[in-house]
Amino acid sequence: MSALVAIVGRPNVGKSTLFNRLVGYNKAMVDDQPGVTRDRNYAQVKVRGKPVTLVDTGGFDPDLKAGLTALVREQTMMALEEADLTVFLADGRQGLNPHDRELLDLLRRSGRPFLLAVNKIDGPEKEAALADFYALGVEPVWPVSAAHGYGVRDFIDYLAGLLPEAEEETPPEGLVRVGVIGRPNVGKSSLVNRLLGEERTLVAETPGTTRDPVDVTVEHRGRFYLLVDTAGIRRKGRVSLKLEKYSVMRALKSLERCDVALLLVDSVEGITDQDAHVAGYALDRGRGLILVFNKWDLIKDQRAELKKIKASLELKMKFLSFAPFLSVSALTGLRTGRIFGLIDEVFAQYSFRAPTGQVNRVLEQAVLAHIPPYVGRSRLKFYYGTQVSTRPPTFVLFANRPDKVHFSYQRYLTNSFREAFGLDKVPVRVLLRPRPKKER
Repeated sequence: MSALVAIVGRPNVGKSTLFNRLVGYNKAMVDDQPGVTRDRNYAQVKVRGKPVTLVDTGGFDPDLKAGLTALVREQTMMALEEADLTVFLADGRQGLNPHDRELLDLLRRSGRPFLLAVNKIDGPEKEAALADFYALGVEPVWPVSAAHGYGVRDFIDYLAGLLPEAEEETPPEGLVRVGVIGRPNVGKSSLVNRLLGEERTLVAETPGTTRDPVDVTVEHRGRFYLLVDTAGIRRKGRVSLKLEKYSVMRALKSLERCDVALLLVDSVEGITDQDAHVAGYALDRGRGLILVFNKWDLIKDQRAELKKIKASLELKMKFLSFAPFLSVSALTGLRTGRIFGLIDEVFAQYSFRAPTGQVNRVLEQAVLAHIPPYVGRSRLKFYYGTQVSTRPPTFVLFANRPDKVHFSYQRYLTNSFREAFGLDKVPVRVLLRPRPKKER
């Protein structure tokens, strides 16, 4: 599990610029459309070899209009609660601001580690601007220029030294990690309790992070499952867009740690944009996903509602056409007994590995059935393929012009592997590579 590092500060101090600098390219522009598979507010990076989930945040401004102040403060507090380390970024050109002091007080009261960096210090001659910030009593104070790179290397070295080492987990053999995610009041806790009480023979608390202690191992019919519970994901209409980022942080932590995610949806309210966002996060991380429509006992015309759900999935979650869905009632127990069986099916496909010979037979048959097009004067050629990893099943195909393979043909090849190996319930990745030079 990677450490979580949040960058906080007042508006326009350069948080997004520093975020981009640490990521290595301009990724901080936010696309809030539902269903995107890559959330641009978050980045998986390595800081001196240590895995990090980096989070860009909205500006902290306690002088916003009445009614929003509490939300902005809550945004910052949620960042402090979830982050393993916080980078407090100030503006060296504008100098120390009263809002900086207020944010610093929040950081100190949180009791969690943080770093103070002063941005827009473009060179040694600008470091005199640090004098006011030393008065805050925080050491060290890091002068950086997110735009030009001054001081960033030394800052990263120090930051890396504060990050925990990534530990290899040694779970029980055959353990399936199941993340349970969803908006508030969709019945997530009720479902977890129902699963724990369904034909169980052993329930034991397992060590987890102090901020997410609701990890429970349950044995069901001879197999162990780690249920990773998370706080509810807020509904988009009830919070600001800035705060919404932090409402999914627990879900992201859960997705980092799980093999299969159960995304609970309120059958009465239907699929929301937020549900589509989180489903996109799961796909981006290559996790198995099961859509669980809860509160089915409250639906009067269930046949009509089922048609509506299928239409909504096609509209808002077309990118998850492989994900199975199940209608249940955590309250009455309706169809909840099928969940473990469905998890087993998804996990079996998620862990599938095919011999290289079978991979190449499927590739050969697919190419013969649908001849690749010409690129210039020569036709696209696929030399061979192999499965390079599981969880999810990932195949690498070697071709003469991999950069010229149209996405529709790549999708055709992906579907060919799905059909041949029965991988209809999990994400499947097909990567294209040029043939190694020594083989040419």
